[in-house]
Amino acid sequence: MVAGPTVGVLALQGDFREHLAVLAELGAKGVPVRRESELDQVHGLIIPGGESTVMDKLSRAFGLAEPLKRRIGDGLPVYGTCAGLIFLADTVLDAIEGQQTLGGLDVAVRRNAFGNQLDSFETDLDVDGFDGPPVHAAFIRAPVVEEVGERATAIAALDDGRVVAVRQGNLMGTSFHPEITGELRFHRAFLDAVAAA
Repeated sequence: MVAGPTVGVLALQGDFREHLAVLAELGAKGVPVRRESELDQVHGLIIPGGESTVMDKLSRAFGLAEPLKRRIGDGLPVYGTCAGLIFLADTVLDAIEGQQTLGGLDVAVRRNAFGNQLDSFETDLDVDGFDGPPVHAAFIRAPVVEEVGERATAIAALDDGRVVAVRQGNLMGTSFHPEITGELRFHRAFLDAVAAA
């Protein structure tokens, strides 16, 4: 049997364990990534939800920020959920002073666009390219994509038109957390992208 690609989950902070569990459920080899040497071993990377400012600081402290930017620039497939979407965005409209992103995704996002933890909500979304029922999406202190650049494509939006999922080549980002609602199609689509790359 030929081993499939290895998918890393950035494990500096946030809900990385949930993503590792989804990868295992789909039969994929998922590994936590905290060091550059671990990043070098993966064929794709998931950046989980958590706190985007903390993720930024820890990625720099662990010497991962520049290697991550290089790998993204070289075409590494990357999927970011919630804070992971913020971390992939080229522009954060309400960044705290000194906050940096990895960039690569031609979008402008707003952090905590829906308010605080108490304003979390769930809704059903139609996602371009997905067959079957709507995606049941959980938004927890979620960002929103306020501007979609020429290189990126919106693949899901709320009823009011606010964009909450985007794709751009090997990059994908969602404002919500499919890893906690049992929704597997985003991870499947991401694994397809990893296999194709």
